[in-house]
Amino acid sequence: MKVTDALRRAMAPQGVLRTTINLGNPILAGRSPETSRPHGISVDLAVLIAERLGVELELRVFDSAGQAVAAVNERQADMGFFARDPERGQGIYFTAPYVLIEGCYLVREASPITVMAEVDRPGHRLVVGKGSAYDLYLSRAIQHAEIERTPTSPAVVAYFLEHDLEVAAGVKQQLEAGIEEHGGMRLLPGRFMTIEQALGVPKGRDPLVREFLAAFIGEVKAEGVVAELMARHGIEGATVAPAA
Repeated sequence: MKVTDALRRAMAPQGVLRTTINLGNPILAGRSPETSRPHGISVDLAVLIAERLGVELELRVFDSAGQAVAAVNERQADMGFFARDPERGQGIYFTAPYVLIEGCYLVREASPITVMAEVDRPGHRLVVGKGSAYDLYLSRAIQHAEIERTPTSPAVVAYFLEHDLEVAAGVKQQLEAGIEEHGGMRLLPGRFMTIEQALGVPKGRDPLVREFLAAFIGEVKAEGVVAELMARHGIEGATVAPAA
């Protein structure tokens, strides 16, 4: 898609492309141990978009997806990287996904819970990261278990252990990191949802914005850019989303 002044104004109305980065999902972004600067797939994709538009990039970094979504909804950012969800879709236009991630359940080794169907039962307490895609999904799906929430997704496993809960839910890789760090826990077989990571912009933006981002996401998937970035950042267990 040809980059025009009209597209630049539509994408970056303040002359700078303000992009949210969510540190709550390790698949998307983290902080460099050496510099403390954000790095990851979402950061690299944001850089590519800004370079293609010929505008400066401003990263607005948040510790949770809920905060990142709010910034876009409130027009404090021009676009963001987060999971598609019907509730978020009320105020945000999403591209097709570029990465698919598994949402899984974690229990203690000695837990009598062995399959996902046993999670949603009276008396079970389930912890999730507040405002995450799986929080939104499970808030609709869970009928009997009690849901508790941590301020950010990275705090889920510690909260699960500290409060002696029955189940923790989250991104598979994050839960696996908790198992490696603390031991004595296991994942239930399978996944309770597939989390579709996409680009989002406020609804009501110029159609040029949607057209440009849709073309960009299709291109970086088809040309292997997303797969290359995943390999560069050592991301395992996630997959490049299929063509729309």
